[in-house]
Amino acid sequence: MKVLKIAGVLVLLLAAAFLLLTLMARGDGLPPRAIAADGAMLAASPAGRFAHHQGEARDIAFLRDGRLASAGTDGRIALIDAHGRLAGTIVHDGGASPLAVAPDGATLASGGYDRTARLWRVADGRQVRALQGHGGTVWTLAWSPDGQWLATAGEDRLIRIWRASDGALARTLAGHELNIWSVEFSPDSRLLASGSFDRSIRLWDVASGRMVRRLAGHDQAVVGVAFSPDGRLLASGGDDSTVRLWRVADGALVRTLTGGSDHVYAVAFSPDGRWLASGGRARSAFWTAWHGLTGQGPKGSAVRLWRVADGALQATLEHSDDVMALAFSPDGRTLALASADGSNALWRLAAR
Repeated sequence: MKVLKIAGVLVLLLAAAFLLLTLMARGDGLPPRAIAADGAMLAASPAGRFAHHQGEARDIAFLRDGRLASAGTDGRIALIDAHGRLAGTIVHDGGASPLAVAPDGATLASGGYDRTARLWRVADGRQVRALQGHGGTVWTLAWSPDGQWLATAGEDRLIRIWRASDGALARTLAGHELNIWSVEFSPDSRLLASGSFDRSIRLWDVASGRMVRRLAGHDQAVVGVAFSPDGRLLASGGDDSTVRLWRVADGALVRTLTGGSDHVYAVAFSPDGRWLASGGRARSAFWTAWHGLTGQGPKGSAVRLWRVADGALQATLEHSDDVMALAFSPDGRTLALASADGSNALWRLAAR
């Protein structure tokens, strides 16, 4: 009888532990945490977390009026107010992956699984036009800072540059051998950077469409690229667990940053160029085993904040699932993320 009682107690304890871990795996009761690095000059604190998607949240951007726009695989582009509440919804049928806000703030572009890029009026959410021509999913898009061009790319391995004023296709750039996951214009709008599953980064002259330079060094897919605000550096992140900084002028590798992420999906510079944020998956051994056993997260994602000048790690920001996209607010005081668990999170930043 005593053995049965002990066995019963053990079963109850195991059930309670399983329930607790499952709740933690879903992020319930698991508060966001910032781990500061020794000697850090940048502090971060959680400023809110909210979920308005039924699938993955794939991209995020700040609007000029202070709201956030978040694109999800459920086809919803959620417009979110400063308190994390849903303020409006735009629907990109078939699912949306990337989004970008035009420099004047009046137009939002989204890319989708339906092989189109669509332009929306921010004021009322109405579609302005659909850009068609890609032969597969549009994984990435970007506006030129001068507002003249929209670049789109994705599964068909081609980059298309469209004239923003009327949606006319200006040129098509070919050269990548596998899916293109990220494109970004330089601050002066003269160059376009692209990162691909073929492990390469390519720099293109926007005016002519000519490839200027090929940057090689990543051992696996390049998932994110970003220019520094002064245009001198290009950051890249990929599935080889590294963030790399390149000198744009000659393509030289300046620095390689490593911090334990299994994959780096997103990179973003702060508006003043002092800090670099990278995000992706950083799975711990415990949660790897737990996820394999139960099929539930967290997959152990993390955002890392780096000092650009010397590559020093400033902080690690924990999240419950893969971080798919990052965006700094225009004043650089807030960092927003989009996650594979359908959530968005905000972090308040302060230089010491």
